[in-house]
Amino acid sequence: MIVCIAEKPSVAKEIAKVLGNPKASKGYYTAGSKGEYAVTWAYGHLIEIKSPGEINESWKSWSMDILPMIPSSFPRKVMSDKGVKEQFRVIKQLFEDKNTTEIINCGDAGQEGELIQREIQELCRIKCPVKRLWISSLTTAAIKDGFRNLKNQSDYDNLYEASLARANGDWLLGLNATRLFTKKYSSYEGGVLSLGRVQTPTLAMIVERDNTIDHFKPEDYWLLKTRYRNVVFSSMKGQLKDKTEADTLLSKAKSSPFQVTKITKKQGSEMPGQLYDLTSLQVDCNKKFSLSAETTLNTIQSLYEKKVTTYPRVDTRFLPDDVYPTCPDILKNLTDYAKYTKDIDLAALKKSKNVFNSSKVTDHHAIIPTGEMTTLTDLERKVFDLIARRFISVFMEPCLYDTTTVEGKASDVFFKATGKHISSPGWKALYMNIKDDDDEENKKDDDDNQTLPLFKEGESGEHKAYLDAKKTTPPARYTEATLLQAMETAGKLCDNEELRDLMKENGLGRPSSRANIIETLKKRGFMEKKGKKLLSTLKGKQLIGIIKDDMLKSPTTTGEWEKKLRQMERGEYKRTTFMQELEQKIREITDQVKKDTDTIKSLQGSSKATKTSGKADSIVGTVCPKCGKGKIFKNKYSYSCTNWKNGCDFRKPFNEK
Repeated sequence: MIVCIAEKPSVAKEIAKVLGNPKASKGYYTAGSKGEYAVTWAYGHLIEIKSPGEINESWKSWSMDILPMIPSSFPRKVMSDKGVKEQFRVIKQLFEDKNTTEIINCGDAGQEGELIQREIQELCRIKCPVKRLWISSLTTAAIKDGFRNLKNQSDYDNLYEASLARANGDWLLGLNATRLFTKKYSSYEGGVLSLGRVQTPTLAMIVERDNTIDHFKPEDYWLLKTRYRNVVFSSMKGQLKDKTEADTLLSKAKSSPFQVTKITKKQGSEMPGQLYDLTSLQVDCNKKFSLSAETTLNTIQSLYEKKVTTYPRVDTRFLPDDVYPTCPDILKNLTDYAKYTKDIDLAALKKSKNVFNSSKVTDHHAIIPTGEMTTLTDLERKVFDLIARRFISVFMEPCLYDTTTVEGKASDVFFKATGKHISSPGWKALYMNIKDDDDEENKKDDDDNQTLPLFKEGESGEHKAYLDAKKTTPPARYTEATLLQAMETAGKLCDNEELRDLMKENGLGRPSSRANIIETLKKRGFMEKKGKKLLSTLKGKQLIGIIKDDMLKSPTTTGEWEKKLRQMERGEYKRTTFMQELEQKIREITDQVKKDTDTIKSLQGSSKATKTSGKADSIVGTVCPKCGKGKIFKNKYSYSCTNWKNGCDFRKPFNEK
């Protein structure tokens, strides 16, 4: 008998169907022409690391004296849920059956899927050989091809090593740091102070952004513009921060007629966006439909299980070259989009290096349609539509446009206006009738995209010059979309897709874990959502303020850890080295916190500031009592020092006398 074990029941059912003659039994299916397969399943994670008290009796107590907790090993146990225990019993019986000659690991083809399978195998102490089914979609063709090309499970030992290091490391850091900070700052009134390897640096990014906004002081500036022939021309001087200079230039411009000095026309092209990985899909779903990262992940997982899209938990936006021959059939089967695909030459499909690049693909490729269709919910249809349109777009012609720049002057003040005209929409035809929820947020200044009349060099005439008064603005609050992008690049916000792709190795967390991190921060009261915006609470701000060691809160440092885990997947870094480094760092942090003299009077879950009296505001404008350099000002939550960017951490809560 050959035992196949999938990650969940729905996947096991599909595998049993493909193997033929599926018959349901309690906790598994029999399948195959002679009933030679038993196809069973997990429910995601069935196994967990034992609690500290189960590993060491003395660790049951939340005491500073026993920290840090550094176990010699990380023993596992079956989770306490009754259904989980029963399913594990079924799996163990199948593995130990005297007729079982081989096991096929059919877990999700990724780091987490590998860990789920190996933990079960380790606890069952299996002895027979294990093969690995490695597929990127659940279509009949993909499953059949996967079974024809089964791998040795040992080929994925490095992947398992990385997943084991991640799980053990998260236990080691999370439990030690949580107990350490909770016990050290025991005046905290709200219970446990939860810290985590990815969770805390993510919170730190949000707190840093909120602090920048709270401390921001807007500055005035002026833009000199003029209206000529109903077209707005902008001064080439850009932002004018001196009002006297702005008034002088305005007077000069008003003193003379406007003259067109130069007309430049250029043809340009715009290529479609890259195919989706999980993070970029979550970003677009948040921007366009206001979907949370978690909702998008659940939806794309459902689409995968319905066999209409490929494996979702991916971090590449490329396809390997061997997928190219399958693309014409996929396009042909997207019948709902026939009006767009009918002009694509399927016999000579374009093959761009921005789409097909095997060197950019490891275990899985970008998310694309499979070509199969079934009934979808409204939400699934929305997400599928994004994936389908993006896939079709990369085989369409580029969008062609003409850009006209008109330069002119009034006296010796120089202006210019720009207009853009699409001459051939190409791939943009796919999106012309689709309105995004974030259109208003992303809309550029209308002056940059005006419809220009026909101008001639040397022409002149009357114009109306004026000053447009503006104020500098702080960076925007994080949304789930921008936070996901920041996590992907370890806090280094970058709009360039290619550069962001190069920085992925230093990202915070895995694509599949980021949604859960965001939800965890909300549930634990460190962050709240207002509309689309994410804001740190007072509790979150104060927690980050009390953490001294960068390892616990620096996105860049944690990103470097992520890089080491990726190196481990490739066999370039040892798990033992990783764990030794982590253990040493935890010892250092523990000593540092134990010696710390700072306190937190009270961490509250709410971000609302306490009202202050007029008398208390008398300290505003006085010299900072801590650094002696900055001055005290009032922000949303407390009194702070203007010298905060240079390291002064003076802060006085409104309710402190």
